[in-house]
Amino acid sequence: MRIGVFSSQRSGRAPLEAANAGRHQLTFLEARLDPETADLGSQFEGVCVFVNDALPRAALERLRAGKTRLIALRCAGFDNVDIAAAKELGLTVVRVPAYSPYAVAEFAASLVMTLNRKLHRAYARVRDSNFSLEGLMGFDLHGSTVGVVGTGGVGLVFCRIMLGFGCRVIAFDVVRNQECEELGVEYLPLNELLRSSDIVSLHCPLNSATRHLINADSLAKMKHGVMLVNTGRGGLVDARACVAALKTGQLGYLGLDVYDGEAELFFEDRSDQIVKDDVLMRLLTFPNVVITGHQAFFTRQAVANIAETTIQNISSFERGEGPICRVTG
Repeated sequence: MRIGVFSSQRSGRAPLEAANAGRHQLTFLEARLDPETADLGSQFEGVCVFVNDALPRAALERLRAGKTRLIALRCAGFDNVDIAAAKELGLTVVRVPAYSPYAVAEFAASLVMTLNRKLHRAYARVRDSNFSLEGLMGFDLHGSTVGVVGTGGVGLVFCRIMLGFGCRVIAFDVVRNQECEELGVEYLPLNELLRSSDIVSLHCPLNSATRHLINADSLAKMKHGVMLVNTGRGGLVDARACVAALKTGQLGYLGLDVYDGEAELFFEDRSDQIVKDDVLMRLLTFPNVVITGHQAFFTRQAVANIAETTIQNISSFERGEGPICRVTG
């Protein structure tokens, strides 16, 4: 099959080529796929897209008017695709539901440790020959209460890590994970979790029910000085509400690997540009905020698994066997 690989970064090309082993004709494109670039994608039988490509109905209609019949997501989430429109148009959508829960969970834990022990500030100080400990005091994770929102594969691994630190781990999910319960994780209603947690970590999908799950109201329910970490999807958190909560101290620590407005920013070097996102720039002024550029998934094992599952999906579709990881809505 002829596949247009959009949002293609150099680091992701070699794993895809290795997994492909010449089976399909891959054309790598740096451009994001969206309604404006969809005509470019319509020349391919399939398009391979990433987290910040945007496929609303308008883009899907343009793809369907051409040669495209398959949309292969190189990620687990599919909130960037109008699934109902894709189904109506006869477009098959596939994804990578599980590539490495360890990669994301371990990164979430690293954000917790960085924020708590202020490693980002300590590193910068020592580089400047400043060895003062003033302002670097943290707290013992042991005995802290960690609230985990979403206990699928990533949430489960994160629970294990936090339990290993000696934390009390509580969780919220619409479906309880029996493995979590067997580990001693206590499930609570969301509002009770927010009121009880010293640290809240988000591992749930983004959909209409979870968009801005963390907002001004939910932040107000949390403990004063709470730590919030999000390695799920940017849209789970209302960033403007976080700015306000950081100003009052209600939000004591914030770690984000994803951001609601990241599509126009992340995965590119913009160091010589003026970033016009005022909310993101304001967040970066706080000493108790750590923001990274959607890299939680970025391990050798995870990237290789993403590539292999993506190629398997494409090959299965080509053979008419039905994709192994089809999105049905």
